[in-house]
Amino acid sequence: MSENLDKSNVNEAGKSKSNDSEQGLEDAVEGADEALQKAIKSDSSSPQRVQRPHSSPPRFVTVEELLETARGVTNMALAHEIVVNGDFQIKPVELPENSLKKRVKEIVHKAFWDCLSAQLSEDPPAYDHAIKLVGEIKETLLSFLLPGHTRLRNQITEVLDLDLIKQEAENGALDISKLAEFIIGMMGTLCAPARDEEVKKLKDIKEIVPLFREIFSVLDLMKVDMANFAISSIRPHLMQQSVEYERKKFQEILERQPNSLDFVTQWLEEASEDLMTQKYKHALPAGGAAAGSGDMPRLSPVAVQNYAYLKLLKWDHLQRPFPETVLMDQSRFHELQLQLEQLTVLGAVLLITFSMAAPGISSQADFAEKLKMIVKILLTDMHLPSFHLKDVLTTIGEKVCLEVSSCLSLCGSSPFTTDKETVLKGQIQAVASPDDPIRRIMESRILTFLETYLASGHQKPLPTVPGGLSPVQRELEEVAIKFARLVNYNKMVFCPYYDAILSKILVRS
Repeated sequence: MSENLDKSNVNEAGKSKSNDSEQGLEDAVEGADEALQKAIKSDSSSPQRVQRPHSSPPRFVTVEELLETARGVTNMALAHEIVVNGDFQIKPVELPENSLKKRVKEIVHKAFWDCLSAQLSEDPPAYDHAIKLVGEIKETLLSFLLPGHTRLRNQITEVLDLDLIKQEAENGALDISKLAEFIIGMMGTLCAPARDEEVKKLKDIKEIVPLFREIFSVLDLMKVDMANFAISSIRPHLMQQSVEYERKKFQEILERQPNSLDFVTQWLEEASEDLMTQKYKHALPAGGAAAGSGDMPRLSPVAVQNYAYLKLLKWDHLQRPFPETVLMDQSRFHELQLQLEQLTVLGAVLLITFSMAAPGISSQADFAEKLKMIVKILLTDMHLPSFHLKDVLTTIGEKVCLEVSSCLSLCGSSPFTTDKETVLKGQIQAVASPDDPIRRIMESRILTFLETYLASGHQKPLPTVPGGLSPVQRELEEVAIKFARLVNYNKMVFCPYYDAILSKILVRS
């Protein structure tokens, strides 16, 4: 179904960038690779890869090629995560309880600290291990300093002078407690405010071995803090570099695995076919006769791309593999999809309620907001396996009728009749079906709003919200902004590939 992409065109489109900036980002990414590899794998893998449609003959690859490709995917995913996810942070590695790795780590650490304790218990004490630990602490403290921290650098270098410490140990004049006191004070100076309490607790530990153990534990946390600070500081400068870096890495993957655009091609072909079908229906004259080919409007690449992105918000994630170029954002698109499904049901319930109630009831902002919050809370767990939408909508119908009756009573309006309550509850319960006409209308209007926002180039103010969506306007605009950011960044990275594929698809249309 799909065809091989002419990679030479894509190469030329992406090779005019700065190699220095790419190398800088690559170094940063590879440095953080190990700490985040597990998290990235869960976002960048897909259980449906066995369904790949082959557009080129399969070829054998070596283990080295597979490993190199895997490293490229991981690094590209990590760079992408840093730029796209504003809340991205490196987290300390926590091994599962009772796991083999954790038991081995505990045994090795216990043996190490027991050895240190034995050395310090000798008469006279042996400080070989302790001095090595002081050296490691010194290097760690120096790594936290910025270029302008000259005074702190001199203090650390002077007090933690390993040659002097060795001489003091040999002459029996080493005061290990005094060194520990200086180290704790320096840690308090350099740590983030969130670590103040941990550093303060170190002062209460009097025994040397437990103290050194806890010092290293807090230093590990400080390393993570420093890495996250560095990431937040450079994130604004990484956008363009990351675009070039991701495109370069994907091109390397494509050269090793030429069928790495098969699902993208299929995705764009389907979007093109769907759009063409829609345009053909609109182009039919009133009598139903076929329009002449000259009357058919041609599809633009931008329109096909935008429509393709909208299709991701209706994706069957369990049955269909995600297109390769958006695979790293699959979880984000899925999250947006779930939010929009909840908004569709919420909007449908509110539209039904305000249509059935007295004309002036929807204009009361406090009541409308209160009703929306009640329904939102009841729909919070909508996508959990244990959630039964039909049962919850029955509860929502009861609650909505009570709130409407109360509001009508306060306003002095005619009370809600039993017949109206029955009809309102029935229409709300009907929203449980995806084929419910009101639910389908709300879904169509939401997608139309998102399509209009993409076509507008994400300009402010946002497009006018279609009729019936005013009660959920704020939530819908928040989703639209998140969606547009994902789409815009993905276009910047992969637009050369999309243009090359669409140039072939649209020629055939």
